[in-house]
Amino acid sequence: MAHNKPTTKEILQGKVAGGERTSLYSPEAIEMLRASFGRWQERTVRLEDRENWRVTPRSVLGSDIPREMLYTPLSHPDFDYIQDLGHSGQEPFTRGVHANMYRGREFTMRQLSGFGAPEDTNERMKFLLCHGATGLSIIFDLPTIQMYDSDDPWSAGQVGMSGVAIDCVDDMDLLFKDIPLDQVTVSLVTHYPSNTAILFPMYLALAERRGIPWDKLRGSVQNDITLEEVVRTGPEYIPPGDCFRLQCDNIEFIRERVPQWNYATINGYNLREFGTSGVTEMAVALANAIETIEDQIRRGHDVDWVAERLAFFWSIASDFFEEAARLRAVRRLWYRIAKHRFEAKSARSTWMRCHVQTSGVSLTRQEPMNNVVRAAFHALSAVLAGVQSLHVDSFDEAYSVPTEEAALLSLRTQQIIQAETGVTAVVDPLGGSFYVEALTDEIERRILDELDEIERMGGYVAAIEKGWLHKKVGNYFCNEQAKIEAGEIKVVGVNTYKGSEDLPAINVFRYPEGVEEKQVAKLAALRLRRDNEKVAAALAALADACKRKENVLPYSVECARVGCTEGEVFKVFKQTYGLWKPPALW
Repeated sequence: MAHNKPTTKEILQGKVAGGERTSLYSPEAIEMLRASFGRWQERTVRLEDRENWRVTPRSVLGSDIPREMLYTPLSHPDFDYIQDLGHSGQEPFTRGVHANMYRGREFTMRQLSGFGAPEDTNERMKFLLCHGATGLSIIFDLPTIQMYDSDDPWSAGQVGMSGVAIDCVDDMDLLFKDIPLDQVTVSLVTHYPSNTAILFPMYLALAERRGIPWDKLRGSVQNDITLEEVVRTGPEYIPPGDCFRLQCDNIEFIRERVPQWNYATINGYNLREFGTSGVTEMAVALANAIETIEDQIRRGHDVDWVAERLAFFWSIASDFFEEAARLRAVRRLWYRIAKHRFEAKSARSTWMRCHVQTSGVSLTRQEPMNNVVRAAFHALSAVLAGVQSLHVDSFDEAYSVPTEEAALLSLRTQQIIQAETGVTAVVDPLGGSFYVEALTDEIERRILDELDEIERMGGYVAAIEKGWLHKKVGNYFCNEQAKIEAGEIKVVGVNTYKGSEDLPAINVFRYPEGVEEKQVAKLAALRLRRDNEKVAAALAALADACKRKENVLPYSVECARVGCTEGEVFKVFKQTYGLWKPPALW
């Protein structure tokens, strides 16, 4: 659809940019500094440095933002402390969504778990909880993510690889054996709206089995169209419009029925890891969030009703100060969007609450112990920026699922940052830095410009349908790879400072054997013992709801209750919505 309403950028220009500002620096002080700065450059700085005053750092997943050699108040002469920075826990929330931040509540340490059969991952989750993890995050194998049963031909050779195999509510029961669902926070890495509409109902049906009310459950699902229609590399896709409707169905149902659950983790992480800059990552996620809120308003819901539990998921990479500035910039920008575009009344609706994971694509197979250092710097940058929840990738993830040793080291990395470094004692310790504040402003401008581009082409769903985002990914990926191969982007141990000697081999995780056979046997037994008439009736009711464009979640929950498998429910979605062919990346 054509652009026929004000964009977010236009709205903010009208409501924010025209307001009165109180500069922290007087005009006289700025003029004196400008004269002093000019003399210093002429007398002290080398000609070569003056001519190359701005350079652009090159790093994996970088945004190519030029940097000055030295930052001063001249880099941001009209800096307004109240409007641009403010106090922590107060608008515009640049410094954090809580006044005391980590003094009041430490960031959640949430490590990913998932491999083999449900019983295998259950043991790993208990191991992490025993060693101080404060939340669980479950990743599923490729067949489960792609919504095929373990006995489907598409699943052959992939069952239990790179995640845990889940086919039905019985598997969910085994996954969480001896884990009290009402006492832990659980992140189900469901990725897609379609997948969320299948797997989360299984989790709810499990809670019912155990007599746990849904309002006692705490955690999150991903539920993001970006992952299903852009990042995903699967054989079958439903159309973007229907996928987005499922995303919004999930949100509406979860907000109404599971009030402490975060119904969507608007995902920038996987898009960036797939191949975009940090600016595009955030512009796309904000476009998705805006379109999601607009949909819920059309359904008759208040903006605060939906926005209060909205959360985001970001990638954190190697350009240390850019990463911290990006998180501060998007927190401020989301506040402005919620307040000025949607006129949210609740302060919580304007909070950009986020989970952050260190960059997986930055990890290398060469000299894998270097990844410990990379991930630690990524994590420190995230903590300095004030994130709510953190996952640190393990050094061996360029090879396989982490071993227990590697997973524990990643957890210990977070614990050392939290307990030994002292960085959590002060809120926003980078705040007020001439460099960080100027970089925060520049990144916010760039995010808003890309968001404006998306909205002018008709919105986020339209950007997917037109192939704009696929093209953006393809171009960035090719350019990034070319820069790595040319040595413009330096990767230690890969294309610079390469070692001359073979290092000792590391211990690489070995998957449990017989997982596929075990899952196939469990499915065969399930289909024999369940009431297949109830299964057929539940699937037929789900299909009718899809055709009527009714919220599908109540029907999907009933499918879980009667023992429908994931593949059976996905088949209904494919048959009722039809299939869509994504644009080629290149």
